[in-house]
Amino acid sequence: MNIFGVLTMAGGLALFLYGMNVMGDSLAKLSGGKLEQILEKLTSKRIMAVLLGMAVTAVIQSSSATTVMVVGFVNSGIMQLSQAVGIIMGANIGTTVTSWMLSLTGISGAGWINLLKPSSFSPVLAVIGIIMTMTCKDNSKKKDIGNILLGFAILMFGMETMSGAVAPLADNEKFTGMLTLFSNPLFGLLAGTVLTAVIQSSSASVGILQALCVTGAVNYATAIPIIMGQNIGTCVTALISSVGAKKNAKRASMIHLYFNMIGTVIFMVIFYSLNMFVHFEFLSTPANAAGIAVIHSLFNIGCVIILFPFSNLLVKLATLSIPDGKHEEVIQTGVAADLAALDERFLETPAVAMELCRNTAVKMAHLSQRALDKALDIINNYSDAAYDEVVVMEEDVDKYEDKLGSYLVKVGNCDLSRHDNHTFSILLHCMSDFERISDHAINIAKSAKEMNSKESSFSQNARKELETFAKAVHDIVSNTVQVFENQDIEAAKHIEPLEQVIDGLNLEIKQRHINRLRKGRCTIETGLILEDIMTNFERVSDHCSNVAVCMIEVRDNGFETHGYLEHLTNEDNPQFAKECRQYYKQYQLPELKKAD
Repeated sequence: MNIFGVLTMAGGLALFLYGMNVMGDSLAKLSGGKLEQILEKLTSKRIMAVLLGMAVTAVIQSSSATTVMVVGFVNSGIMQLSQAVGIIMGANIGTTVTSWMLSLTGISGAGWINLLKPSSFSPVLAVIGIIMTMTCKDNSKKKDIGNILLGFAILMFGMETMSGAVAPLADNEKFTGMLTLFSNPLFGLLAGTVLTAVIQSSSASVGILQALCVTGAVNYATAIPIIMGQNIGTCVTALISSVGAKKNAKRASMIHLYFNMIGTVIFMVIFYSLNMFVHFEFLSTPANAAGIAVIHSLFNIGCVIILFPFSNLLVKLATLSIPDGKHEEVIQTGVAADLAALDERFLETPAVAMELCRNTAVKMAHLSQRALDKALDIINNYSDAAYDEVVVMEEDVDKYEDKLGSYLVKVGNCDLSRHDNHTFSILLHCMSDFERISDHAINIAKSAKEMNSKESSFSQNARKELETFAKAVHDIVSNTVQVFENQDIEAAKHIEPLEQVIDGLNLEIKQRHINRLRKGRCTIETGLILEDIMTNFERVSDHCSNVAVCMIEVRDNGFETHGYLEHLTNEDNPQFAKECRQYYKQYQLPELKKAD
């Protein structure tokens, strides 16, 4: 092979790795947050975890990426170590899908069989893919599909290029002599481990081996130990990912390593022991791409079958390797656990990171709602313990906002799908509104505390009016949180009519309060407290309106809040007016007595 052959080989390898990367990333983007939902919703049945790990890896075409996600989930407490074992086992099976796709390059024949060769259909996929990529909107699902097709075509073209570049090596005695060296099981095992550790992808290293098969110089005696080593080398990515992680996350990466190492040792001991007596004749025959795929699949499936019953022993082995030590790690719960889930490891799979952000934001929204509800309760039933609860909840909401905001900035720098971009915009705009709702909850609680310390109270009429007002505020916050959690755009359209009614309640109660002041039925001091509470009520409803309008506008690829509200409240909008009348009737203030 001359210098031009080497350059062609390097170029083919570059295209192969780039195509695999583009296809894997686009598949992950297209799946959206479903990956995170699938992995989180594990059952206690470990076989289900194996199937899920297999499915996720088959989708994103990378067992390393799946294992890194598992390390992140274990590190943040989302997943138990016992659940991680099944996912890791399934990932090893799922990664064999790539080798089967690459085995298509070895198809030969005439007529319709030729249509199955990548060289026949890859150009068509490339044309379709580039058209979809160039004509579809950025971050749209169609563009992701186009990138998948384009990535697959580039991957296959790179594979064909590598195969063509190494074909002349079939007659090169030095090359064949070097491959003969790898037929030694230990040397072959080491070569496969090092190659995979360097490129950090067992699928890619198997693809390179399949490309070398075209020379006819790679026999099964050489290929088998290299494949064994590739399974060990792929563990490097997870081991690197676990650096600086908690002990359980490190144990998850060790489980991955032990699973592959033990499986390899068992296979090689049994296989080569049998070979001493049986002398497998196929070892001396030239390997082909399909044969490599078969061995890769049989080895990984066999490892799962053999080691699956001993899953708990793998967990114990990892625990012994990384013991708890004198100072046990504190198990985080509540807010601390939620914030720990925002692990930077998930930035490698932005769709998963965005779904975690959404889950955290939903928890923040619910916490803001609980803080407000508690504040509403203590207006008439004050206690220092309840007041302290509101304070703690408000501080926790602030923690959510700080961590979530910082993490969202990092996620925003990733390549996001159209759906995830919408989610990103919604979270970025709405989390400050939920934080402000908790601030208003504190303000309401402070007003209640002031009333209690001064031993003052509202008049009976003022109390009834405030109860009606509080009910409307409670309902709009509850509805807004549900809209936000379910991403329900249709339900979001019902928030603004209620906000308009709350504005009307605010004005009417203020006018009634002024009348009571004039008649001496309310003190200035109590009136000021009432004014503060109502102002906070009204501002809470404004933030609810912001959340609803944001969701609607982002869905419509815009953010013209004032224009939307102006159109919505237009006198020619009968539906809006009808909803307002219904809410006015629902939250009608009690009639005033003649004395008032």
